[in-house]
Amino acid sequence: MDESRSRLRIFIALIAVVLGILALRLGKLQIVERSDHTGKSAANAVREWRVQPPRGRFYDRNGVLMVDNEPRYSLFVTPRYFDRETIPLLARLVRLPDSLITQRFEAAAKHPFQRTILQGDVTFEELSRVLEQRHNLPGIDYEITQKRRYLTDARMTHALGYVREISDGTLQAFRDQGYVRGDPFGQGGLERQYEQSVRGVPGSDFKMINIKGQVVAEYLDGREDRPASNGLDLNLSIDADLQAYAESLFVGKRGGVIAIDPNTGEVLAMHSAPDFDLELFTHRLDPQVWDSIQTHVDKPLFNRVTQSQFMPGSTFKPLIAMLALSTGTIDENDTVFCGGGHPLGGGNFYKCLAKHGNLTVEEAVMHSCNTFFFEMMRRIDVNSLNRMATAFGFGNKPFLDIAASEVATGNVPDSVYYNRLFPRGWTQGTVMNLGVGQGEGEVTLIQLVRYLSVIANGGTLVTPHLVRSMTDPITGEETFPDVPPTTKLDLNETYLKIIREGMRRVTAEKSYWLDIPGIPSMAKTGSAQNTRSDEDDSVFIMAAPIENPQIAVAVLVENSGWGSTSAGPIGSFMIERYLKGHIEWTPLRRSILQQMLNTRSAPLTQRTNLD
Repeated sequence: MDESRSRLRIFIALIAVVLGILALRLGKLQIVERSDHTGKSAANAVREWRVQPPRGRFYDRNGVLMVDNEPRYSLFVTPRYFDRETIPLLARLVRLPDSLITQRFEAAAKHPFQRTILQGDVTFEELSRVLEQRHNLPGIDYEITQKRRYLTDARMTHALGYVREISDGTLQAFRDQGYVRGDPFGQGGLERQYEQSVRGVPGSDFKMINIKGQVVAEYLDGREDRPASNGLDLNLSIDADLQAYAESLFVGKRGGVIAIDPNTGEVLAMHSAPDFDLELFTHRLDPQVWDSIQTHVDKPLFNRVTQSQFMPGSTFKPLIAMLALSTGTIDENDTVFCGGGHPLGGGNFYKCLAKHGNLTVEEAVMHSCNTFFFEMMRRIDVNSLNRMATAFGFGNKPFLDIAASEVATGNVPDSVYYNRLFPRGWTQGTVMNLGVGQGEGEVTLIQLVRYLSVIANGGTLVTPHLVRSMTDPITGEETFPDVPPTTKLDLNETYLKIIREGMRRVTAEKSYWLDIPGIPSMAKTGSAQNTRSDEDDSVFIMAAPIENPQIAVAVLVENSGWGSTSAGPIGSFMIERYLKGHIEWTPLRRSILQQMLNTRSAPLTQRTNLD
């Protein structure tokens, strides 16, 4: 009996100990570790929704809104709650192939509890159909984000760039900056260069979901939500009206144009032709359309303003004139005789376009005399040309606030270059070709317009840029991009005046149809050999007004002949449009415009010796 009672007491004691341990553990769970387990419990019923901020808008120099945002609707799937049997229904509602939905679901299923984008761009009508069937689509929800909206006639394709969902490769590189799959990311141009500024800071919304993965309520009435912060607005230097006008003048042509303020480097217009419609990237892009853009023979993705490298032709002659004067090779009153060609070439290979007789430097610039500039380069060492051309910005990759990979370097030969290119030796004639902008020297349009600005503004090498400032749309705080400073060149003002006067006479006396009524200008036409075609490129540079320059323009029209008949009118009309706001139409100028609009990037039927 006593033994039984002892056993009972031991058994009761053991039960008491076990119950005590359980009570202590329960107390610890309920009191000590309550916050931790409450969080885990909430995580089973609460999901974080990523809130994309409004992307920064783009304004032109006059405050015209060029790029804005509009709603974009996206579908998401949480694989853990999704029923594969509903794939045919979902595909029918959003008008996508079953196979595509299946493919995307299987990719998302690798992370069953992670909310993953299923379709990044559905129409409002498609979204409405999905919401009507929401009770039959567990695991499916939606998000309203934004996409770009373009508001002006200026497409500005290559300067603006576009926005697409971040790629896997880019995501790996930028994950530490807070990007996740499905985030928008700038592609090319300003959208890419200023991505971190215009992107803003994403926020978070916390939602209560049911067992089907569908939202049923705000978590804690939204008290835990983190609002998104808007991206900065970009205030561009671009004049939207001038940009649209420039684009209209390039219909049917290959080439490009850039106009800048020669005193500040602000880009007023920049167009590369052909281009493509940025609207294509605001909705679902057909892969065949994208392939056609990428493989098009005219390379619409190629920015001819910053990437195309070509021989400058006669537009290089003012630089040769400046070099000849600066090195004492010739005096402003000295003359060179032109009998139709340079004697070193027997009047055959080194031909001129006419028999000009005796010419001073100023007259040689005006008449664009090949003989004169062949002779200058016969007397000048190629390394001297390299040094001056480099000082004027040639042979170096110029700054522009787009991706550096979209800007080419060009080439200015020196003796080292020629020794490498011609290991068996090179002749004086090889170098003489540089005097007329032919041979191995190559430039870009952006380099040409910088060089022109140096002559126009009296010796300052400006830094081209597209963004004047950035503004916080909420606070109004303004910040400024980091633009490299300008460079003051040590140039003789007397020599600059001689060059400017020669260039003034190009439009005042020689190519008079390019003259702007009432606005004295300085210009240089050129036709440059195109090594990829039998037809020359048409090149033109112009700045105005000559006494107080406000705009400088460089134009290239591929395979269209003389600069004075194709590229020249484009530059002249653009400058007049910018300075006057309109074009003064005379019968001659209407005729020139009509001829120019009818000229495509193809062989011209007739030529005249105008360059």
